[in-house]
Amino acid sequence: MKYRQLLASLVLAMVLFLFPLSAQAASSSSITRSAGDELTGKDYSGQSLIGTEFTNLNLENANFSNADLRGVVFNGTVLQGVSLHGVDFSNGIAYLARFKGADLSDGIFTDAMMLRSTFEEVNITGADFTNAVLDGIQVKKLCAKASGVNPKTGVDTRESLGCR
Repeated sequence: MKYRQLLASLVLAMVLFLFPLSAQAASSSSITRSAGDELTGKDYSGQSLIGTEFTNLNLENANFSNADLRGVVFNGTVLQGVSLHGVDFSNGIAYLARFKGADLSDGIFTDAMMLRSTFEEVNITGADFTNAVLDGIQVKKLCAKASGVNPKTGVDTRESLGCR
C-alpha cells in the first residue's frame, strides 16, 4: 500500500515536471475597456454600459445620468463632478474611486462594492444603497446628508445606508 502511494506520488511529480502548468496573472490595469486618459466631460447619459471597466481614468464632469451601469467597474477612477443621477449601478464596483461633487441622486447602488472610495460634497438624495459595501467613515459622511426615497425601488436613502 505504501509503495502504491509512493509510486503515484512519483508519477504525479514527473508529469508536473515534464508538463508544467502555465501561470496566468491578471492586473487591474490590463482590463481598461476605454482607451486613453482624457475622457473628461464625456456624455454617457442613457447608455447601456453593462460590465464596462474604467481603470485609472479621469472621468471628471462626465455625464452618466440614467445610464445602465450594472456590473460596471470604476477602479482608481476620478469621478469628480460626474452626474450619476438615476443610474443603475447595482452589483458594480467602485474601488479607490473619488466621488467629489458628484450627483448620485435617485441612483441604485444595491449590492455595489465601493470600498476605499471617497464621497465629498455629493448629492445622494433618493439614492438606494441597499447591501452596498462602503467604508464606515464614508457611511457616516453620507448619513449626515442622506434624505429622500428612491423613485424606482421605493427605498429610503437613510435606511439603505443603515443610518441611525
